[in-house]
Amino acid sequence: MSVDRNLTRPDFWETVPLSEMTEAEWEALCDGCGLCCLVKLEDEDTGEVDYTRVICSLSDPETAQCSDYPNRHRNVPECVPLTLERIGQFHWLPPTCAYRLLYEGKPLPDWHPLISGDPLSPQKSGYGVTNYAPVPLRREIDLEDFIIQLRDATK
Repeated sequence: MSVDRNLTRPDFWETVPLSEMTEAEWEALCDGCGLCCLVKLEDEDTGEVDYTRVICSLSDPETAQCSDYPNRHRNVPECVPLTLERIGQFHWLPPTCAYRLLYEGKPLPDWHPLISGDPLSPQKSGYGVTNYAPVPLRREIDLEDFIIQLRDATK
C-alpha cells in the first residue's frame, strides 16, 4: 500500500472531518496492518471481541495485503465494508485502526504510513498481522485455540 500524496490534502487526517474526506483520503487512512482481516470471536452477551491468529482466506499472511481487494466483499461475505455511515458500529476494529482512532477523536500513531511515509511501518513497528504468526482459516480449526491479545499503541 502506498499513499499518493497528490490525491490527498496535506495532513488531511488532522484537519478534515471523516465526513468530508474524499474517497482517496478515506482509503489512505488504512494503514495496511491487516488486523481487521483476522478472524474475531464476539461474545453475544457482552459484545466483547477476541481476536485470533486465524486470517481471512484472501489475506496474505506474509504481506498483510488482501489478494483480491476489489472483490473482497463479494468473495468473503464476512468482510464488512468500512464506510462512514457504519463507522460507529466498528467497535471490533483494532485500537490502532485509523478509522476508529479518528472517529474517537484520537491522533494517529507515529508509525502510521501517513506519518512515517513507510507503507511497511505497521509491520516493522510490531502492530501488523505479520507479527502474530497468522494461520490460514480452515474448517478443522478451533478458533478459541488461537485467541491473541493485540498490542495497543494508543495507550
